[in-house]
Amino acid sequence: MNGQPCKDEKLTAIIRLRSILPKLSRFAFSARSGQASETGWNGQGEGTIEVAREGCSIKLFESGIFTLDGQNRGVPMRNVYRWDIHADRIALSHERRGVADAVSLFDLVIDGSDDDTLVNVEAHQCAADAYSARLAVQPEGFDLEWRIIGPRKDERLLYHYRIR
Repeated sequence: MNGQPCKDEKLTAIIRLRSILPKLSRFAFSARSGQASETGWNGQGEGTIEVAREGCSIKLFESGIFTLDGQNRGVPMRNVYRWDIHADRIALSHERRGVADAVSLFDLVIDGSDDDTLVNVEAHQCAADAYSARLAVQPEGFDLEWRIIGPRKDERLLYHYRIR
C-alpha cells in the first residue's frame, strides 16, 4: 500500500455467472442431430425464466415452446435447473421432477485456456448416453452448449440465456 492504485483483476467466469444467473429472464435454443443420431430432434425453442435464490443456490424455472423443423405447432416444455455456486466450480442439477428426484449433472469449472468459459469436469452418464457441457459467459448472459453422445444419440443443443 504505497499509494499505488489497486490493479484491476479480471473477474472469473464463476464470479460473473454468479451475478448473471439471478438476472436472467429468457432463453432460446437450437437442437441439432449429428450423423450418428437416430432421434431427429432438430428444431428451435424459446421461453422465459423465473429465478429463485436459495442461499448459494440459484434455481432457473424455464418454460417455453419447442418446435421441430418443418412443423407449424410447438410443444410446451419445462425445466428446472439448480446452479450451486462454489468458489472453484458450479454444480448443475436438474430438478424437473422435483427436489427429491433431482439429478446431479456435473460440476462446471473454468476452462484452463479461457477465463470466460466453464467446462464439465466429467460427463454425466444417463444409461448409455454421455452428457457434457461448455458454458461461455457473454455480456448479457451466457451460452451453454450441450453434447449428448450415445448408441442412438449424437445431439448438440445450443442455449442462449439472456438478461433481457
